[in-house]
Amino acid sequence: MLGYYASGITVVCGLDSGEPLGFTCQAFHSVSLNPPLVSLSIMSTSKTWPRIRATGCFSVNILSEAQKDISDRFARSGADRWAGVTWEATAAGNPKILGGIVCLDCVRHAEYEAGDHVIAIGNVLDICGPDPLDQRTPLLFYQGRYHRIVEDT
Repeated sequence: MLGYYASGITVVCGLDSGEPLGFTCQAFHSVSLNPPLVSLSIMSTSKTWPRIRATGCFSVNILSEAQKDISDRFARSGADRWAGVTWEATAAGNPKILGGIVCLDCVRHAEYEAGDHVIAIGNVLDICGPDPLDQRTPLLFYQGRYHRIVEDT
């Protein structure tokens, strides 16, 4: 039933010994403005999150509607997720996927077990973007499919 709740798509990234890591995360939310905190809900079986967690910091890349392929690629395990993906390091050294809307540079604040997921809270250190002249719209997921935002006329 929660498929009736539309959400944006993010890719959570980090570096482990210079190797970029990342996974698609649909369950992303703003928690607090002061201090700036965000939350992620991550499958407990994730093999990527423990490696990112160990570094103490991560980035959250909010994808644009043109990045469906990146969302799909980072949602699969075993694939070379970074093949053909252009990225640069944030001020904290985390991967910022180019072509996205916004990238949040975070430090791990807290983590909680929640059923078959882990809820991770990140303290936002820096926000990269959006460019005020950029007209990109976010990648939206609803009822198991990607959708576009259509302006009300």
